Amino acid sequence: MIAYFGTGLLGSGFVRKLIENGETVHVWNRTLDKARALEADGAKVFDNPADAARGASEIHLTLSDDAAVDAVLEPLAEVILSTAFIADHTTTAPTPTAERVARWKQRGRTFVHAPVFMGPKNARDATGLMLVSGAPEVRERVRPRFENMTGKVVDLGDDPARAAAFKLFGNLMLLVIGGGIADMFRLGRSLGIEPQDAYTLFNEFNPGNSVGVRGKAMSEGVFTPANFELTMARKDLRLMMDEAARHGEKLDVVPAVATLMDRYIAAGHGSEDVGVIGSRG
Repeated sequence: MIAYFGTGLLGSGFVRKLIENGETVHVWNRTLDKARALEADGAKVFDNPADAARGASEIHLTLSDDAAVDAVLEPLAEVILSTAFIADHTTTAPTPTAERVARWKQRGRTFVHAPVFMGPKNARDATGLMLVSGAPEVRERVRPRFENMTGKVVDLGDDPARAAAFKLFGNLMLLVIGGGIADMFRLGRSLGIEPQDAYTLFNEFNPGNSVGVRGKAMSEGVFTPANFELTMARKDLRLMMDEAARHGEKLDVVPAVATLMDRYIAAGHGSEDVGVIGSRG
């Protein structure tokens, strides 16, 4: 029997797939109505986590953050079976994640962090990406279950906090890209170009390709010869900010990138590739 804590959009997708695969699933959610919505699918709903976890061979979580994970799990130290494993799919910070793994190990329990890159439909269809790290015997134990929950399991090695770190890396990129798109649309509106029209640029131009080219060079510390000189990139940011200002608009993300570039130019890196802003400088 599996206990599942946190039945929002992602968790409910996981629960429905587990039930579809023949598993008995006990569910709990802080907002009980979200858990009760799964009764029609065959889930057994509980008013508190302790009752849901009692007798479970696996406990899975998709909660909001580190504090929520600890608030739910800490009172269950004497309830969770010593033979069970706890799989946390919540996006959490690396340091408290490592502490959590160690704390549950001291209690004789197996805790593994396995964050995901997927939306609700991925969880329902067992597609997408799941990250896992931790002791080799733990990864081997949980792999069969995780492989049934997602399209691909990425093994990140023995460090129990490594999956949490890589999840933050990925989300950082997604969110910064979103901020860049917001600035792009803001600049476009100031010029009388609506977002739907501005977006058509991406039909012909994929800036994501720079991750595979410039990102690789940045990871290797290769900044010469320059493909896009830092001083020229900084000039382009000035053009963006100046043009937005002419039309009474202020960009949000671009100025922060400009400040970062200014620091590296002042340190003498202006003739190097723009990727130099990723160096220790």
